Amino acid sequence: MTTHDGDSRRDAMRAKGPWPANHPPVKFGRVGVLLMNLGTPDATDYRSMRRYLKEFLSDRRVIEEPRWKWWPILNLIILQTRPQKKGKDYDTIWNRERDEGPLKTITRAQAGKLAARLADGAFGEKGRHVVVDWAMRYGNPSVAERLAAMQAQGCEKILAVPLYPQYAGATSATACDKLFEGLMKMRWQPAVRIAPPYHDEPAYIDALASSLREELGKLDFTPEKILCSFHGVPQSYLDKGDPYHCNCAKTHRLLREKMGFSADEFVMTFQSRFGPEEWLKPYTDETVKALAAGGVKRLAVITPGFSADCLETIEEIGGENREYFEHGGGEKFAAIPCLNDSPQGMAVIEDVVRRELQGWI
Repeated sequence: MTTHDGDSRRDAMRAKGPWPANHPPVKFGRVGVLLMNLGTPDATDYRSMRRYLKEFLSDRRVIEEPRWKWWPILNLIILQTRPQKKGKDYDTIWNRERDEGPLKTITRAQAGKLAARLADGAFGEKGRHVVVDWAMRYGNPSVAERLAAMQAQGCEKILAVPLYPQYAGATSATACDKLFEGLMKMRWQPAVRIAPPYHDEPAYIDALASSLREELGKLDFTPEKILCSFHGVPQSYLDKGDPYHCNCAKTHRLLREKMGFSADEFVMTFQSRFGPEEWLKPYTDETVKALAAGGVKRLAVITPGFSADCLETIEEIGGENREYFEHGGGEKFAAIPCLNDSPQGMAVIEDVVRRELQGWI
């Protein structure tokens, strides 16, 4: 389907000269929105996990070690043992109905709901001609694949939205790298915009607060402490100038102020560290263990650095850290869901997209 603008442009091109009889119709005039998230393996078996982990851990923005040092560690040690272990972890959270990881299920739902919201919202008739798609930085569907598909649907302008509230070189930047890599291979490139991080946007903080109040209201206990856990990165990345820690700290402060919590009640931590290098502190797992050992009986954890629930939130927080807490003497533990495709979560994505599409729609 093309817009009227697209039809007129195609007609103008045909008027300039003969149109090859065997040339497929060319679509024009549409605007696209591409939601990009981290990724998920295609399956939980050894080969699928190995393929996914190799792509992820070979990314120079994720692992900044020299190649001569990292290659043997990755290929001769990590990829020999880690795929089986991670496959078992993924198997505990796998969406068996769709045969896919939850991140894929949720990101697809976010794209579908965003398309509906744009079609019914302030853009009016023009909103119905916005193409909304989604892709994964690692795994499938790939960014290059969906970029080409959007162009084939007539998207001459594409807004790319990395679904990372806080900017980091290892997340937002590498997603954009993949987008630009796809553009480099295209003869006819669409115009592209990149949505900025939204760690301090009022719509995002309001959504987090609304969701947190709602989820706390469902509990049969009142937490003594709430951890605000973000995915960690090596301390050296901060030292080199990555703004991620600052973004996380601002989200934590704004949410704490919005909720009216004291600094002692609402604690920022960092999870998912990997390898022997020092990462951003305090560590979530060590904090959970210390709180249990210190006599805290009721604990909740929110993960505002993730736009959708995934292995790190469902299994690592809801499973692994729950066990740490309960085995250490804790009695009540709650893993607060991410915003996902909830009304609050969709309000954030829509707010970002509407703002960044100004001038195009």
